[in-house]
Amino acid sequence: MRAAELFEQGRSSAEIARMLEVSDESVRRWKRVWEEGGADALRRRPATGRPAKLDDARVEQVRTALEQGAPAHGFEADLWTLERVGLVVERVTGVSLSRASVWRLLTVRLGWSLQRPERRAVERDAEIARWIAHEWPRIKKGR
Repeated sequence: MRAAELFEQGRSSAEIARMLEVSDESVRRWKRVWEEGGADALRRRPATGRPAKLDDARVEQVRTALEQGAPAHGFEADLWTLERVGLVVERVTGVSLSRASVWRLLTVRLGWSLQRPERRAVERDAEIARWIAHEWPRIKKGR
């Protein structure tokens, strides 16, 4: 919209590009649109393309379901995978999503990030404690 004001003032395309810190080509494209349809033609238009399969209310239903944890939905481990989330989305909303769409749902719409579980055996801590209690004193005496 600032470019439209500058067009009306008679400024050159190069000057407008410098002022708005955009390319000359963008300014020329805006000017063509402005000349054909005026300032209203430069206003932002809603995004085009296929509408989302899940509206905001359904996304919140999915969020609530996921926050209950994986065991609440019949999974043994409390771990979410794209496949598991996809199954829960389908159960809760009746909408089937591809893996890529599930990823976008989690990262873009829900704002979640990838979290990987630590790959560490549960027995590890007990074995370390045993080693420190029994083996380390024996080794230390040998000095």
